[in-house]
Amino acid sequence: MDLQLIKTFLEVADTGSFAAASDRLFVTQSAVSLRVHRLEDQLGRPVFLRSKGGVVLTPAGREFRSFATTILRNWDQARQRVSALETMPTQLSIGAQPSLWPRFGFRWLDLLQAEVPGISLRADMARPEALTQMILTGSVQVVLSFVPVYRSELRVDRLMEDQLVMVAAWPDASVNDVAGRYVMIDWGPEFTRFHDEAMPHLAETKLVLGMGTLAAWYIRNRDLATYMPARYAHSLLESGSFFLVKDAPTFAHTAWSIWREDTDPSLRDVAQKTLLSAVEMAEGDAAAVLSQL
Repeated sequence: MDLQLIKTFLEVADTGSFAAASDRLFVTQSAVSLRVHRLEDQLGRPVFLRSKGGVVLTPAGREFRSFATTILRNWDQARQRVSALETMPTQLSIGAQPSLWPRFGFRWLDLLQAEVPGISLRADMARPEALTQMILTGSVQVVLSFVPVYRSELRVDRLMEDQLVMVAAWPDASVNDVAGRYVMIDWGPEFTRFHDEAMPHLAETKLVLGMGTLAAWYIRNRDLATYMPARYAHSLLESGSFFLVKDAPTFAHTAWSIWREDTDPSLRDVAQKTLLSAVEMAEGDAAAVLSQL
């Protein structure tokens, strides 16, 4: 729609006069009249009732007035944002599942800030379904998740194999003696199938937590056992807060990075480079834990 038509409509509505609107717009009265007629043709309804005393809005005109104001305001904001792009800081919005932030996602933020001084970052955490909506609507530019999302507007890359290991809050635990002291963390349907097949005696555990790595606080303070990502367990094992259950099987949990294709290529390149560095650090932690099994 021609913004001149909207501006002219609002001037006439504000002044109640074609003549007054023409003075404000520095155009002839006939030009104002022509613009109003063109607007009415596009809307399919008259927007003013004309009389010798001036003009008043019709019901259609009153309905359109708020939309006209919003259209102009949005245009002004868009113009200001676009013109300010050269001076705006580089921005990146990231969403990730809660368990991918500790010992991995937070490191990535540090690496990004070191690589791009002044970068503006926003980090959120959510479950896979919510992350899918966030990236599809454009509220984030990249998502880290254990659930890939395939759409034409998205790019999906395998990120890493997040190795899950069983840990206990007491030393020398074995997979056969944790029953009754074991808590199941919900790491997704694939892990549940692996878990039930490999350790059927633990399949009926009475407590299931959907908190990811946050469950470590609960486990540690109650002398319990569970599965944790090896990268996360690394520092806890070194501090003596947890101990490996060495005869328990491990599980490889694939994590994915999901990017919006309309992300600025130069920003995505540097973000991916630092992301790979964070992956290497996480895999180094995991390897140190796995070597003890």
